[in-house]
Amino acid sequence: MSRVLLLLLAAMTAFAADDPWAKVRDLKGGTELRIYKKGTAQPVLAKSDDVTDENLIVVVKNAQVAIPKDQVDRIDYRPSKPGGRFTTETKTKTTEPDTTPGPPGHGSTVPGTSTTTNVGIGSKPDFELIYKRPPSPPKPPSPPKN
Repeated sequence: MSRVLLLLLAAMTAFAADDPWAKVRDLKGGTELRIYKKGTAQPVLAKSDDVTDENLIVVVKNAQVAIPKDQVDRIDYRPSKPGGRFTTETKTKTTEPDTTPGPPGHGSTVPGTSTTTNVGIGSKPDFELIYKRPPSPPKPPSPPKN
């Protein structure tokens, strides 16, 4: 009995790994998408909202749109960059005191510290392919006519 259960679990895992739509379901809401639909050359730029087995629900220009799965040829997504687009770099420089004696009455020399901070804005990462429609199975040959 446990072998049958183990075999069934392994088959379900293998099927889930082969389902390209599962990767689309795993996307976080708000992910930037580029969706290529059947019969159109221009992709739809949108943000993901929800994914069902039949539809991809996205936000296009503040309007929620459902795109049927059978109308989607390809989906590219823009991965989120760890740490965001902003980078900061802080450098601190310490100067040692001058040990040479100065003129009388000039005072003592002390170490100095200077700090600089640079903030940069990086570009967005490129789109990456996440879904491509699987090729349709070949049609069986028609029987010959007599």
